[in-house]
Amino acid sequence: MQGRIVILGEAYGEMEERLRTPFVGPSGYYLNKWLAAVGITRADCLVTNVFNLRPQPKNDIVNLCGTKKEVTHALGPLSNGKYILDKYLPELTRLRSEIDHFRPQLIIALGGTAAWACHGDGRISQVRGTTSIATRLAGVKSLATYHPEAVIRDWTLRPVVLMDLAKAERESHFPEIRRPQRFAYIDCSLAELFSLLPRLAASPRIAADIETFSNQITCIGFAFSPTEAVHVAFTDPRKPDGNYWTTLDEELTAVDFVRQVLALPNVKIFQNGLFDVQFLWRALGLTVRNWREDTMLLSHALNPELEKGLAFMGSIYSSEPSWKLEHREKTMTIKEGA
Repeated sequence: MQGRIVILGEAYGEMEERLRTPFVGPSGYYLNKWLAAVGITRADCLVTNVFNLRPQPKNDIVNLCGTKKEVTHALGPLSNGKYILDKYLPELTRLRSEIDHFRPQLIIALGGTAAWACHGDGRISQVRGTTSIATRLAGVKSLATYHPEAVIRDWTLRPVVLMDLAKAERESHFPEIRRPQRFAYIDCSLAELFSLLPRLAASPRIAADIETFSNQITCIGFAFSPTEAVHVAFTDPRKPDGNYWTTLDEELTAVDFVRQVLALPNVKIFQNGLFDVQFLWRALGLTVRNWREDTMLLSHALNPELEKGLAFMGSIYSSEPSWKLEHREKTMTIKEGA
């Protein structure tokens, strides 16, 4: 049985305004089908909007907004340069009261406005697919996805919404955010790098990923378990000369460490490995032994209609936020050295 869920939309459309009920028009028709497909019973949920009114004209939420000079509150913009006008703030008070009364375990935020109401960020394509704390709504766990109206306009978003809703159903069974504990070894000395070599050699699979700038490899990472990874740096913007290693001999020894890892018989996993493998050869003369799996190609084989970027795949297959947003949430333990 599902937990207590709030389904949060943006505002009334024409039919919703007439019936004073969210999601009763075309968007509601599809939403009901998708909820049923993932095992969520709408009748058991609180279904509401950020704004229980109809923005005019053309149902455009921007019509509820003004410039920063026109508002007195400290809330961030709904979108670039667009701030909710003060006269609509009572709608947010009403929403918080509904959330407090219902006491949900999860809020499903449909669309950018709902995501903004939960935690202040309406960039739906970036924040969708992962759980976060709705700091503006009593600290309830939330998960954002695209609004059904967006899917009606772009049907390629439908499988994404279905996967997000399936994740929401799983997350609704407990109120807290659960993240796997991960450990990253950074700023390692040469001795610390080589001390990890036996553990890398003992791992049945090693995931590798490089970062590049111009024609140079700036760093390479190796994950040798589902919870541990080591970062091998070659550049360091904190230093005047931009180099991580003090001498050329040290850098060449670090390259040798990378060579030894890549030469291990263990299965190697890359994301878009065709790029990484040729770059390793071209930049450092390194070859990869037993490169057997590529997450981008495997994802394409499973779901050819979906995006193939690593950030998107992470939002589908993991419960963690994109690493590009990790400055907002501490999701791993950083170990300086091994």
